[in-house]
Amino acid sequence: MVVVMTPDASDTQVDAVVSRVRNIGGEAFVSRGVRRTIVGLIGDVDQFRALNLRRMAGVADVIRVSTPYKLVSREHYPSRSTVVVGQSSERPGVSIGPGFFTLLAGPCAVESLDQALEAAEMARAAGASLLRGGAFRPHTSPQAFRGLGKSALRILAEAGAATGLPVVTEIMDAKDIDLVSEYADMLQIGARNMQNYALLDAVGRIAKPVLLKRGIQATVEEWLSAAEYVAQRGNLDIVLCERGIRTFEQATPATLDISAVPTVQRLSHLPVIVDPTHASGRRDLVLPLARAAIAVGADGVLIDVHPDPDSALCDGPQALAGSEIRELASAIRRLAPLLDRRTTEVAAAMVPEPR
Repeated sequence: MVVVMTPDASDTQVDAVVSRVRNIGGEAFVSRGVRRTIVGLIGDVDQFRALNLRRMAGVADVIRVSTPYKLVSREHYPSRSTVVVGQSSERPGVSIGPGFFTLLAGPCAVESLDQALEAAEMARAAGASLLRGGAFRPHTSPQAFRGLGKSALRILAEAGAATGLPVVTEIMDAKDIDLVSEYADMLQIGARNMQNYALLDAVGRIAKPVLLKRGIQATVEEWLSAAEYVAQRGNLDIVLCERGIRTFEQATPATLDISAVPTVQRLSHLPVIVDPTHASGRRDLVLPLARAAIAVGADGVLIDVHPDPDSALCDGPQALAGSEIRELASAIRRLAPLLDRRTTEVAAAMVPEPR
């Protein structure tokens, strides 16, 4: 069961709902989104009905939700959600959600300040409104480049400030959450950590948007249940990212499940973007898959860019550069409006002149 609070509900009114539920032995999880606060209830439904929560001050509605992922379910949302990244008193932030098409781009791994700055400028020139980059890099082989850690976070923040782009980066360990939050505007949970429940709990407790990638062997329900972990701890600013799943096919590292986009949009109110880079692992497939993502109604794409892919320390064969980035930018500008999407842009006042 879910209690939907009115947009102007006060903290005192929310606390009163939580107290009433807990007084009868139920559990209540408060999740605050951009436009509304909802309280997820776990316990005896008949007891909850007897509480007559609809009559409490600040309550807009009480809805019984049949799915195991109550807070992220579409059942109690009349429309899909928008997540705003990098919002502050100095800048309006970047919207991800219905009506928008958002490009997130940058280097898979931060290698140096010069590399990160050049990649950030390439991303911005292509129309990206969010800078992604890896500071901590998970790999199957421990011999692979595993990132520069804290120094990479500082570099990303500097590149983001130089280009006016809010920063998205992956967090791998709950113990690093304060450190990563200091530098990043959005925290990414990678495919390998989608079911790292301690990490999901940790990012759910902070006031930062979360980008949650689908695990390579995860079902849609498992993916949405992982999002529910984040939402239960109070954070509803979640963006889902389809990045391919493991199948029998070996032509690509993963098979992009393009059908997952409309499927999840029907089941959940959360925004859904696509990562064609890691699904394909091949530069020549990134653009066709990005076009497919636009056509199927994704809310954005996440793309690797690198100033010199042949010398990249991480995932060079899938990174775009030069003419490929320009072609991607052209495809987004032409195709997104056909689906009534406008591309998100960083506010002009926040974007410095190119170096």
